[in-house]
Amino acid sequence: MNRVLVTGGGGFIGLALVCELRRRGLEVRVLGRHRYPAAEAVGATCLQGDIRDLETVTRAVTGCDTVFHVAAKAGIWGPFQEYYSVNVLGTLNVLAACRKKGVQSLVYTSTPSVVFDGNSLEGVDESVPYAGKPLCHYATTKILAEQQVLQANGDWLRTAAIRPHLVWGPGDTNLIPRLMARGRQGNLRIIGDGSNLVDIAYIDNVVHAHLLAAENLATTATAAGHPFFIGQQEPVQLWSWINELFIRMGMPEVTARLSLGKAKAIGWVLEKVFATLQLEQEPRMTRFLAEQLSLSHWFSKNNAEILLGYTEQVTTRQGGDCMLRWLREKRM
Repeated sequence: MNRVLVTGGGGFIGLALVCELRRRGLEVRVLGRHRYPAAEAVGATCLQGDIRDLETVTRAVTGCDTVFHVAAKAGIWGPFQEYYSVNVLGTLNVLAACRKKGVQSLVYTSTPSVVFDGNSLEGVDESVPYAGKPLCHYATTKILAEQQVLQANGDWLRTAAIRPHLVWGPGDTNLIPRLMARGRQGNLRIIGDGSNLVDIAYIDNVVHAHLLAAENLATTATAAGHPFFIGQQEPVQLWSWINELFIRMGMPEVTARLSLGKAKAIGWVLEKVFATLQLEQEPRMTRFLAEQLSLSHWFSKNNAEILLGYTEQVTTRQGGDCMLRWLREKRM
């Protein structure tokens, strides 16, 4: 691994990956829709472009031996075609460009949402099937994209997929800021009985897993063609974890409760209203969000430990301390 392309290198995971690759002295390019000063500041070369354009992607991968495909349209609301064009067609472009330009290894950033089927998942491994009826376009299109990536694995291009769950830590642009904002607004409710266990993944551990996968693909390739769940050593009780964060930030705990049935009913109504009115903003509640907030979803990391040599680099407590310092510095 010498010359590397990171798609989506200006996002939370992508930028953290770029910074670590540069720290190791590797030549790094970033492909994204914008210029990213933070990536350029550590010595990465930023290429502006859209992964939905094959010619752009082909130029970006030229001369690279490894690609980290992190770019995606995230979130749980929006037109299906927008999710499909970025997450599926964009991924197909990355694969086609890699084949054409002789890229050796591709590490794809996936998500455990590809197997979330509306039921609790407790300690399952990667043998669990893809969700049959995913409740959001993000999950649907990430399933299709991951399948294409893993099926593309072969002698000329080795591929693997990393499935980090609820990524958090300094630099977070999504999970923690949204929780903090809704907590301050008093808009959070404990869905269900509040005992659900979930996996979380500290950003440094996520980056570590990506690098281990790339190193494996470039050497023994025992990880080739496989997906890997990534998270902390142990799952957390979601609402206790959120409330501990709020307490340490001087915010009130979340105590109001809502049953899963009522939350899903509210989500269904809001989905219908927002779709009918063609509203772009995300509904405050959806059926997918209700299930995510109330059900358990944590996964075995045995395959990552055995095939990648993955171990937690930063504990949940250590990560929490680092994140609290960052939040206070940012005055969130």
